[in-house]
Amino acid sequence: MKILHTADLHLGRQFMGLSLEEDHEVILGQILEALMVERADVLVIAGDVFDRASPPNSSIRQFNRFLKRLSEETDAAVVMISGNHDSGDRIEAMSVFSTASRVLVRGIADAVETPLVLRDEHGEIAFSALPFSYEYAAREVFGDEGISAPADVIAAQISAAKDQVPEGARWVVVAHAFVAGGAVGEAERALTRVGGIETVPSDVFEGADYVALGHLHKPQEVGARHIRYSGAPLAFGFDEAESEKSMTVVDLKADRVDIHTVPFRPIRQVHSLTGAFAELLAGTPSEDFIQAILTDEVPLIDPMKRLRAIYPNACHLAYARQERAPETKALGTGRTATTPIEMVGEFIKVVRGRETDANETAIVADKLHDAASGEEQT
Repeated sequence: MKILHTADLHLGRQFMGLSLEEDHEVILGQILEALMVERADVLVIAGDVFDRASPPNSSIRQFNRFLKRLSEETDAAVVMISGNHDSGDRIEAMSVFSTASRVLVRGIADAVETPLVLRDEHGEIAFSALPFSYEYAAREVFGDEGISAPADVIAAQISAAKDQVPEGARWVVVAHAFVAGGAVGEAERALTRVGGIETVPSDVFEGADYVALGHLHKPQEVGARHIRYSGAPLAFGFDEAESEKSMTVVDLKADRVDIHTVPFRPIRQVHSLTGAFAELLAGTPSEDFIQAILTDEVPLIDPMKRLRAIYPNACHLAYARQERAPETKALGTGRTATTPIEMVGEFIKVVRGRETDANETAIVADKLHDAASGEEQT
């Protein structure tokens, strides 16, 4: 059975304030093309369909058109989950009118993870779709107050899913998580609300024949060859300049998994150009997204306006001499505090002259969790 694995579409996203709607339309068309060229049996979308919980109506219509074409132009089954950017309720609502025998759409975690079971010449394949869930919501779903980190959430979902996999069936898991060892970019949003460890160990997926992951935007395998991020179809930051984006094609055979990638062909690339202002003005005109790093020692008057005559989608400008910003220090330490818990801990260390103890850390975590839960529910 052939599976086309993609994720992190982020429909509705902008690049430095510039619309990506046309770029996304082309990418969606290439997904349909790949389904037909590769003769894929299943399309997997591993979360972050939209860029935010309340995406613009144009993005919703765009995705609905894509789903309509998918059903009319291909015979592919669909397995789709919500990611941390999505509204779980919105994604869950897409399952209401689906054909249960060929579609599995999951937006909200469930204590009973019923798989989509398909069959090929080698037997049954069970697809478990594990939608993204924050810890506080998972505690309620699974009735487990011990769930305190993303790893606990995934472990609970995997346990529930394993119970439903038919005996002897090959098993495909679709999840949206930060698996330990993955390469992180600038655009990924943190998955935990109160600080602490947000990574998930790869061995939690033991027993799965293939794990289709979403969340990290760089195509990569983590922990094992069959545990893989397809990556985002478009670059969303200049840290991804010159990177190749792709879909993952998985051929799930009786005794092995063959994997290859199909590159996306975006209509606009992302480039970072460094040089003197005059040199950049003499460059080849381009519609791509451009970051200009000027090596000129003297500040120039309105350089961006002049650059946009050559590069209309230039959207960031800096001077090389300013590239290295002064190092920011956390109070009383040699590194920056990166989570709310760490920041509170550094403050207490400066004020009281000692580290926070376990009880104090627990109190801070509970208060931050309460604040995050209230914010999520409003």
